[in-house]
Amino acid sequence: MNYAELFCQSHFSFLQGASSPQELVQQAAELGYSALALTDECSVAGVVRAYRHINEQQLAIKLIIGSYLRLDKLQLVLLCPDKQAYSELCRVITNARRRSSKGNYQLTEWDLMSIRHCLLLWLPDGDADSDAHWANWLQKYHTGRLWLAMRRELNHNEAAFHAYCQQLAQQYQLPQMCCGAVLMHTPERLALQHCLSAIKAGKPIAELGRHLLSNTERALRSISKLQKLFAAAWLEQSCLIANRCSFSLDELKYQYPSELVPEGETASSYLAKLVSSGAKLRFPDGVPERIQAIIDKEMALITELKYEYFFLTIYDLVQFARKQHILYQGRGSAANSVVCYCLQITAVDPAKIQVLFERFLSKERDEPPDIDVDFEHERREEVIQYLYSKYGRERAALAATVISYRFKSALRDVGKALGLPVSQLDFLVKNIQRRDPALSWQQQLTTLGLDTDSETTQQLVQLVEQLRGFPRHLSQHVGGFVISQGPLYELVPVENAAMADRTVIQWDKDDLETMKLLKVDVLALGMLTAIRKCFALVKQHFQHDLSIAGISVLGDDPAVYQMIQHADTVGLFQIESRAQMSMLPRLRPRNYYDLVIQIAIVRPGPIQGNMVHPYLKRRHGEEAVEYPSEEVKGVLGRTLGVPIFQEQVIQLAMVAAGFSGGEADQLRRAMASWKKTGELLQFKHKLIDGMQSRGYAKEYAERIYQQICGFGEYGFPESHSASFAVLAYVSAWLKYYYPAAFCAALLNSYPMGFYSPSQLLQDIRRHGVTVLPVCINASDWDFTLQQQGKAIRLGLRQVKGLSEAGALQLVKLRPAAGYRHIQQLRQLGLSRSDLQALASANALSSISGDRYNSRWQLQDTQYSLPLFSAGSEVAESTSAYLLPPGPVQNVLEDYAATGLSLLQHPVALLRQAGKLVRSIPAAELGKVRHKSLVRVSGLVTLRQRPGTAAGVTFMSLEDETGTTNVLVWLATAQAQQKSFLTARILQVDGILEREGEVTHVIAGKLVDLSALLAELSTSSRDFH
Repeated sequence: MNYAELFCQSHFSFLQGASSPQELVQQAAELGYSALALTDECSVAGVVRAYRHINEQQLAIKLIIGSYLRLDKLQLVLLCPDKQAYSELCRVITNARRRSSKGNYQLTEWDLMSIRHCLLLWLPDGDADSDAHWANWLQKYHTGRLWLAMRRELNHNEAAFHAYCQQLAQQYQLPQMCCGAVLMHTPERLALQHCLSAIKAGKPIAELGRHLLSNTERALRSISKLQKLFAAAWLEQSCLIANRCSFSLDELKYQYPSELVPEGETASSYLAKLVSSGAKLRFPDGVPERIQAIIDKEMALITELKYEYFFLTIYDLVQFARKQHILYQGRGSAANSVVCYCLQITAVDPAKIQVLFERFLSKERDEPPDIDVDFEHERREEVIQYLYSKYGRERAALAATVISYRFKSALRDVGKALGLPVSQLDFLVKNIQRRDPALSWQQQLTTLGLDTDSETTQQLVQLVEQLRGFPRHLSQHVGGFVISQGPLYELVPVENAAMADRTVIQWDKDDLETMKLLKVDVLALGMLTAIRKCFALVKQHFQHDLSIAGISVLGDDPAVYQMIQHADTVGLFQIESRAQMSMLPRLRPRNYYDLVIQIAIVRPGPIQGNMVHPYLKRRHGEEAVEYPSEEVKGVLGRTLGVPIFQEQVIQLAMVAAGFSGGEADQLRRAMASWKKTGELLQFKHKLIDGMQSRGYAKEYAERIYQQICGFGEYGFPESHSASFAVLAYVSAWLKYYYPAAFCAALLNSYPMGFYSPSQLLQDIRRHGVTVLPVCINASDWDFTLQQQGKAIRLGLRQVKGLSEAGALQLVKLRPAAGYRHIQQLRQLGLSRSDLQALASANALSSISGDRYNSRWQLQDTQYSLPLFSAGSEVAESTSAYLLPPGPVQNVLEDYAATGLSLLQHPVALLRQAGKLVRSIPAAELGKVRHKSLVRVSGLVTLRQRPGTAAGVTFMSLEDETGTTNVLVWLATAQAQQKSFLTARILQVDGILEREGEVTHVIAGKLVDLSALLAELSTSSRDFH
């Protein structure tokens, strides 16, 4: 006797199913089921994962696609016997989801009436009137495709319900079958299922009572047990229904949008024409023979794999951006394509890097290439709406991102389900430290007041570990658009996102890759916004027309690279972090390709693969550069024999071990996930044996393999780095030649980057740029340039609590001679909160003196009387008896109102007050000898612990002269945890170390000085 489970929900029935699609098909196959239908509620979000797992593990089980749907008291399972039925199901799910807000659905009778191909399993509700209505209705529209589904959950009064269902079947002549209504792959998941039910209900488990499953019968059960529970005819019927379902996801064939090809052209001829004209633009002196050979090779493969429409789609997108003057930058593997360069999708000149087209597209891989395009983050919405308007909501939608439970969210939700007080959970979430790999969170529970021997605590630990990684809901991908020739809902259901005017499909990027669906990544990049705004300021104040291409064509500027070598990179793209600043004086980039290496080498992959020090030694002549063969030299010559980029690993496998392009790409994929799957191990013998058979020493082959393992999940592609290096150099060039404009552009594009406005302005002041305070008569909403472009005026956007609408009104109606009285501001209709925000920021000082007087005058209500509201000007009298705020009060209020102060640095105030005894200013550390004992103090602006840092935390302390870099060892952080984690102003006693221009302090004693300026409103960038 065989069995097919035709009603099974995975954890993609959010907060209902307690097992993954992979676990369910694996368990069903091990139990000997002939088929399993994955039927999540109004969803097919998990089917691709089940499909992929069956194929990868070669499981002997059929996957049937379906969905569970509810309409009032009607419960149905829809199954897909063929491709038409699958498209029908996707349409029904799409309609139901699109009628409702994110996470909900609204089914209608019309949806069910329109079904012509799906098979239906009806689950009676037990309400006689309702069931009678639906039995007649279903028979009317779905005769021959309808079964009454019998369940056995061994609940109270089940015998009577079974007799009732059988009576219904006889009365309405409905064939019967059996199903498990499965929510778990094994009975051991019952506790987790209870927990999920409690989370969904928003109540503790203890309060749900009969609303919880009473036993484990909704797990996958053995066939022998099912034979005891169900009639043989019902079991057989399940298999007969399964046999009618021949549809497989293999049948889904994606069609690219085709309307981009003009009449009289084919996709191939049109793409060839665009590439040819683009090549003439990119290479005005003629296309080099080597480049033309690459173009011919790429075009032949693109034509063979029929990807012309894909490239035309991306080309159309970037042409729209160009016409709208939206800055963009193609990156990712597209930088390995000369065709993409000619189509102006990427700005990376193939002559400047080693192009590896197999990284981008290969015949063996047979899947769409990955092209990421970054657009200005403030204007990306224009590009998104262009896609929607061009292809329509039926044909374009965002890919999904599965939001999964992480530790904190799992702890909080499980704790609530177990009835723990919210205050206790807040305490646990705040105080459990996850940054110490040697100290598990379970070990910390005792010190935080939980009895680890209690049943509740043990349940908490077990359930949190089980829940971590479980999906919570579907969200929208950051920019991955799926576009199709026909209605997208025929391929996959579409639903509403939380954000207005956004629709998402029910599959994520991994599912799309499995199904070979086109995904166009429309991403946002803040630096592009800042560069465009900087160009505009330079045009306005200096009458110079700048462009990314124009700056790049000027070549490598020694003065700009000298600035980079000295790590003067605050605010620059990609090379502004602590780690990059430490590496820059050591690597000392002198040209574009050095910058490509610089960006890639400060990554976990090269660090874990032990590639950084060998490269630096060879670069500075401290170690000989040797190559075991000319082929290897061709691959590693530009990085001095050390593999730094992901492409180099792939090329090494090809030239040294005999891998084909497709096999090398499989190696790349294995590298990307080897820590999770161990797939990389299967390539070890092929790589080492292949290298040895071609004459390479076993020791060298072993070393290459170990370096590949070191790359782990963090191998950084040269193509990414090459794209980033273009923007890194352009941002550096702008900072060097137009420092005020560049800084203002960064601030007008905020939030973005690594540094706060306060840090950016302090840095620019150290470069000799004057910064002027916020003022109602001189400031616009944005930061502006004044004094012939040599000074920056703070923008009203920096004032906390000031609405943008109020600020724009103030600027729009500002008299030519400026505002003279606070009453004029009242007459603008500004809200009280806007006026108070302006006063607190001292923006009214030009008309009312200091901020104390401004607030005092705002309190005077006589000017709101009808007599004064008619527009008469009144000269408000200042309150001379009010003492002006002192230096400390002004600084504190500046930080509270704007997050920065142009008066004095808080640390300078403490130093002047004698509170920082023996603390050495940051600017004077360069005079201190290596290995000296020092004391430093400053605002904590950064705490960062990279995964490769072996527990070391990098901290930045800012004082009035600059920034001090502090290294805190793990033991030091553990022993002084409170000061380490919570101090806003920190004093550090430690040892100064220096390597070349790189100086840092190894922390010993940490002292929290925050109480000295307790009211100071500052924050650090912690563990990003």
